[in-house]
Amino acid sequence: MATHVQSNLSSIASADGARAVDGVATPSSGPRHVAIIMDGNGRWAKKRLLPRIAGHRAGVEAVRRVARAAQDMGLECLTLYAFSSENWKRPASEVADLMGLLRHFIQSDIDEFHANGVRLKVIGDYRALDPSLVTLIEGAMARTAGNSGPVIAIALNYGAQDEMVRAAQRIAQKVARGELVASDIGIADIDGELDTSGLPPLDLLIRTSGELRLSNFMLWQAAYAELYFTDLLWPDFDGQALGQALDAFRMRDRRFGGL
Repeated sequence: MATHVQSNLSSIASADGARAVDGVATPSSGPRHVAIIMDGNGRWAKKRLLPRIAGHRAGVEAVRRVARAAQDMGLECLTLYAFSSENWKRPASEVADLMGLLRHFIQSDIDEFHANGVRLKVIGDYRALDPSLVTLIEGAMARTAGNSGPVIAIALNYGAQDEMVRAAQRIAQKVARGELVASDIGIADIDGELDTSGLPPLDLLIRTSGELRLSNFMLWQAAYAELYFTDLLWPDFDGQALGQALDAFRMRDRRFGGL
Protein backbone atom coordinates (compact mmCIF):
# COMPACT_ATOMS: atom_id res chain seq x y z
CA MET A 1 0.00 0.00 0.00
CA ALA A 2 1.36 3.41 -0.90
CA THR A 3 1.98 6.12 1.65
CA HIS A 4 1.42 9.70 0.47
CA VAL A 5 3.08 12.59 2.32
CA GLN A 6 2.66 16.33 1.75
CA SER A 7 5.78 18.36 1.11
CA ASN A 8 5.47 20.40 4.30
CA LEU A 9 5.20 17.14 6.27
CA SER A 10 2.37 18.65 8.30
CA SER A 11 -0.15 16.00 7.35
CA ILE A 12 -0.48 12.50 5.99
CA ALA A 13 -2.90 11.99 3.14
CA SER A 14 -5.43 9.20 3.11
CA ALA A 15 -4.75 5.98 1.23
CA ASP A 16 -6.38 7.29 -1.94
CA GLY A 17 -4.16 10.38 -1.90
CA ALA A 18 -6.87 12.91 -0.96
CA ARG A 19 -6.25 15.56 1.65
CA ALA A 20 -9.40 16.71 3.41
CA VAL A 21 -10.10 20.40 3.93
CA ASP A 22 -13.17 20.86 6.14
CA GLY A 23 -14.00 17.27 5.26
CA VAL A 24 -13.86 17.82 1.50
CA ALA A 25 -11.01 16.72 -0.75
CA THR A 26 -9.76 19.62 -2.86
CA PRO A 27 -8.41 18.68 -6.29
CA SER A 28 -5.65 20.62 -8.04
CA SER A 29 -4.56 20.65 -11.64
CA GLY A 30 -2.16 17.97 -12.78
CA PRO A 31 1.60 18.32 -12.37
CA ARG A 32 3.86 19.68 -15.08
CA HIS A 33 7.11 18.30 -13.67
CA VAL A 34 7.42 14.94 -11.90
CA ALA A 35 10.65 13.53 -10.49
CA ILE A 36 11.21 9.95 -9.34
CA ILE A 37 13.75 8.41 -6.98
CA MET A 38 13.95 5.00 -8.62
CA ASP A 39 14.69 2.75 -5.65
CA GLY A 40 14.47 -0.99 -5.08
CA ASN A 41 16.26 -2.69 -7.97
CA GLY A 42 18.53 -4.68 -5.67
CA ARG A 43 15.71 -5.79 -3.39
CA TRP A 44 13.62 -6.77 -6.41
CA ALA A 45 16.44 -9.06 -7.57
CA LYS A 46 17.10 -10.45 -4.09
CA LYS A 47 13.44 -11.44 -3.67
CA ARG A 48 13.80 -13.49 -6.86
CA LEU A 49 17.21 -14.95 -5.95
CA LEU A 50 18.74 -13.12 -8.89
CA PRO A 51 21.99 -11.10 -9.13
CA ARG A 52 21.68 -7.35 -8.60
CA ILE A 53 22.35 -6.67 -12.28
CA ALA A 54 19.07 -8.45 -13.08
CA GLY A 55 17.28 -5.91 -10.91
CA HIS A 56 19.01 -3.04 -12.69
CA ARG A 57 18.06 -4.49 -16.08
CA ALA A 58 14.44 -4.73 -14.94
CA GLY A 59 14.75 -1.15 -13.70
CA VAL A 60 15.72 0.00 -17.20
CA GLU A 61 12.56 -1.61 -18.57
CA ALA A 62 10.59 0.30 -15.93
CA VAL A 63 12.23 3.52 -17.14
CA ARG A 64 11.00 2.80 -20.66
CA ARG A 65 7.45 2.05 -19.48
CA VAL A 66 7.22 5.11 -17.27
CA ALA A 67 8.80 7.46 -19.83
CA ARG A 68 6.22 6.40 -22.41
CA ALA A 69 3.39 6.71 -19.89
CA ALA A 70 4.57 10.19 -18.88
CA GLN A 71 4.42 11.28 -22.52
CA ASP A 72 0.94 9.80 -22.91
CA MET A 73 -0.22 11.58 -19.74
CA GLY A 74 0.98 14.96 -20.98
CA LEU A 75 3.76 15.66 -18.49
CA GLU A 76 6.08 18.45 -19.56
CA CYS A 77 9.06 17.02 -17.71
CA LEU A 78 10.00 13.72 -16.07
CA THR A 79 13.23 13.68 -14.05
CA LEU A 80 14.71 10.31 -13.06
CA TYR A 81 17.36 9.79 -10.38
CA ALA A 82 19.58 7.25 -12.13
CA PHE A 83 23.00 7.50 -10.42
CA SER A 84 23.86 9.60 -7.39
CA SER A 85 27.20 11.14 -6.53
CA GLU A 86 27.24 8.72 -3.58
CA ASN A 87 26.71 5.63 -5.74
CA TRP A 88 30.44 5.52 -6.46
CA LYS A 89 30.73 3.84 -3.04
CA ARG A 90 29.16 0.70 -4.50
CA PRO A 91 31.36 -2.18 -5.71
CA ALA A 92 33.28 -1.29 -8.86
CA SER A 93 31.68 -4.19 -10.72
CA GLU A 94 28.18 -2.87 -10.00
CA VAL A 95 29.13 0.66 -11.04
CA ALA A 96 30.53 -0.73 -14.30
CA ASP A 97 27.29 -2.65 -14.88
CA LEU A 98 25.22 0.49 -14.28
CA MET A 99 27.32 2.53 -16.68
CA GLY A 100 27.01 -0.20 -19.29
CA LEU A 101 23.23 -0.22 -18.93
CA LEU A 102 23.15 3.56 -19.20
CA ARG A 103 25.25 3.49 -22.36
CA HIS A 104 23.02 0.85 -23.94
CA PHE A 105 19.85 2.71 -22.94
CA ILE A 106 20.97 5.93 -24.62
CA GLN A 107 22.16 4.14 -27.74
CA SER A 108 19.01 2.04 -28.12
CA ASP A 109 16.34 4.56 -27.09
CA ILE A 110 17.52 7.88 -28.48
CA ASP A 111 15.86 7.21 -31.85
CA GLU A 112 12.47 6.68 -30.16
CA PHE A 113 12.90 9.78 -28.02
CA HIS A 114 13.78 11.88 -31.04
CA ALA A 115 10.93 10.50 -33.14
CA ASN A 116 8.48 11.37 -30.35
CA GLY A 117 9.79 14.92 -30.00
CA VAL A 118 11.29 14.25 -26.58
CA ARG A 119 14.16 16.43 -25.42
CA LEU A 120 16.78 14.55 -23.42
CA LYS A 121 18.54 16.44 -20.64
CA VAL A 122 21.15 15.12 -18.22
CA ILE A 123 21.63 16.84 -14.87
CA GLY A 124 24.42 16.36 -12.36
CA ASP A 125 28.19 16.44 -12.73
CA TYR A 126 28.03 14.03 -15.66
CA ARG A 127 31.22 15.39 -17.22
CA ALA A 128 33.14 13.48 -14.54
CA LEU A 129 32.03 10.20 -16.13
CA ASP A 130 34.04 8.21 -18.68
CA PRO A 131 34.87 10.52 -21.62
CA SER A 132 33.28 8.20 -24.19
CA LEU A 133 30.05 8.16 -22.16
CA VAL A 134 30.15 11.96 -21.86
CA THR A 135 30.46 12.19 -25.65
CA LEU A 136 27.47 9.87 -26.06
CA ILE A 137 25.39 11.88 -23.56
CA GLU A 138 26.21 15.22 -25.13
CA GLY A 139 25.51 13.88 -28.60
CA ALA A 140 22.08 12.62 -27.49
CA MET A 141 21.26 15.96 -25.87
CA ALA A 142 22.39 17.88 -28.94
CA ARG A 143 20.36 15.66 -31.24
CA THR A 144 17.13 16.27 -29.30
CA ALA A 145 17.79 19.88 -28.26
CA GLY A 146 15.49 21.30 -30.93
CA ASN A 147 12.54 19.08 -30.06
CA SER A 148 9.45 20.75 -28.64
CA GLY A 149 7.92 17.80 -26.79
CA PRO A 150 8.35 16.73 -23.16
CA VAL A 151 11.72 16.68 -21.40
CA ILE A 152 13.16 13.46 -20.00
CA ALA A 153 15.85 14.55 -17.54
CA ILE A 154 18.23 11.92 -16.20
CA ALA A 155 20.19 12.67 -13.04
CA LEU A 156 23.71 11.21 -13.35
CA ASN A 157 26.48 11.63 -10.81
CA TYR A 158 23.96 13.92 -9.17
CA GLY A 159 23.74 15.14 -5.58
CA ALA A 160 21.63 18.11 -4.56
CA GLN A 161 24.25 19.45 -2.17
CA ASP A 162 26.91 19.23 -4.88
CA GLU A 163 24.52 20.95 -7.31
CA MET A 164 24.05 23.84 -4.88
CA VAL A 165 27.79 24.13 -4.25
CA ARG A 166 28.45 24.32 -7.99
CA ALA A 167 25.70 26.93 -8.36
CA ALA A 168 27.17 28.97 -5.49
CA GLN A 169 30.62 28.83 -7.08
CA ARG A 170 29.28 30.17 -10.38
CA ILE A 171 27.45 32.97 -8.59
CA ALA A 172 30.61 33.83 -6.64
CA GLN A 173 32.51 34.03 -9.91
CA LYS A 174 29.92 36.47 -11.29
CA VAL A 175 30.31 38.61 -8.18
CA ALA A 176 34.10 38.52 -8.53
CA ARG A 177 33.81 39.66 -12.16
CA GLY A 178 31.51 42.50 -11.18
CA GLU A 179 28.54 41.01 -13.06
CA LEU A 180 26.46 40.64 -9.91
CA VAL A 181 26.26 42.47 -6.57
CA ALA A 182 26.26 40.10 -3.61
CA SER A 183 23.45 41.94 -1.83
CA ASP A 184 21.27 41.61 -4.93
CA ILE A 185 21.47 37.80 -5.12
CA GLY A 186 17.97 36.33 -5.06
CA ILE A 187 16.12 33.09 -5.61
CA ALA A 188 16.02 33.60 -9.38
CA ASP A 189 19.81 33.93 -9.49
CA ILE A 190 20.24 30.60 -7.72
CA ASP A 191 17.53 28.94 -9.82
CA GLY A 192 19.34 30.06 -12.93
CA GLU A 193 22.57 28.34 -11.93
CA LEU A 194 21.08 24.99 -10.93
CA ASP A 195 21.24 21.98 -13.23
CA THR A 196 17.46 22.20 -13.65
CA SER A 197 17.53 25.75 -15.00
CA GLY A 198 14.98 26.08 -17.77
CA LEU A 199 12.81 23.21 -16.56
CA PRO A 200 9.34 23.74 -15.06
CA PRO A 201 9.20 23.98 -11.25
CA LEU A 202 9.06 20.57 -9.60
CA ASP A 203 5.48 19.67 -8.69
CA LEU A 204 5.63 16.05 -7.56
CA LEU A 205 8.48 13.93 -6.22
CA ILE A 206 7.89 10.17 -6.11
CA ARG A 207 10.01 7.60 -4.29
CA THR A 208 9.58 3.89 -4.76
CA SER A 209 10.46 0.96 -2.43
CA GLY A 210 8.86 2.28 0.76
CA GLU A 211 11.84 4.35 1.93
CA LEU A 212 10.84 7.73 3.36
CA ARG A 213 13.76 10.02 2.56
CA LEU A 214 14.95 12.30 -0.24
CA SER A 215 18.51 10.93 -0.49
CA ASN A 216 20.10 14.23 -1.52
CA PHE A 217 17.83 14.60 -4.56
CA MET A 218 16.48 17.95 -5.80
CA LEU A 219 16.47 19.48 -2.31
CA TRP A 220 16.17 23.07 -3.56
CA GLN A 221 13.59 22.20 -6.20
CA ALA A 222 11.45 20.20 -3.75
CA ALA A 223 10.74 23.24 -1.56
CA TYR A 224 7.04 23.25 -2.53
CA ALA A 225 6.78 19.91 -4.29
CA GLU A 226 4.32 17.28 -3.17
CA LEU A 227 5.91 14.05 -1.95
CA TYR A 228 4.53 10.62 -2.76
CA PHE A 229 5.97 7.39 -1.38
CA THR A 230 5.00 3.94 -2.60
CA ASP A 231 6.02 0.49 -1.41
CA LEU A 232 6.37 -0.70 -5.01
CA LEU A 233 9.94 -1.58 -5.95
CA TRP A 234 11.11 0.35 -8.99
CA PRO A 235 11.07 -2.58 -11.46
CA ASP A 236 7.37 -3.08 -10.59
CA PHE A 237 6.46 0.58 -11.15
CA ASP A 238 4.51 1.22 -14.34
CA GLY A 239 2.09 3.57 -16.05
CA GLN A 240 -0.76 2.55 -13.77
CA ALA A 241 1.34 3.32 -10.69
CA LEU A 242 2.32 6.68 -12.18
CA GLY A 243 -1.34 7.42 -12.85
CA GLN A 244 -2.19 6.67 -9.21
CA ALA A 245 0.50 9.11 -8.09
CA LEU A 246 -0.88 11.80 -10.41
CA ASP A 247 -4.40 11.16 -9.11
CA ALA A 248 -3.13 11.60 -5.55
CA PHE A 249 -1.42 14.84 -6.55
CA ARG A 250 -4.63 16.23 -8.01
CA MET A 251 -6.36 15.74 -4.67
CA ARG A 252 -3.73 17.69 -2.74
CA ASP A 253 -4.43 21.19 -1.45
CA ARG A 254 -1.35 23.15 -2.51
CA ARG A 255 -1.16 26.42 -0.58
CA PHE A 256 2.50 27.41 -1.11
CA GLY A 257 2.63 28.93 2.37
CA GLY A 258 -0.72 30.72 2.05
CA LEU A 259 -4.14 29.90 3.48
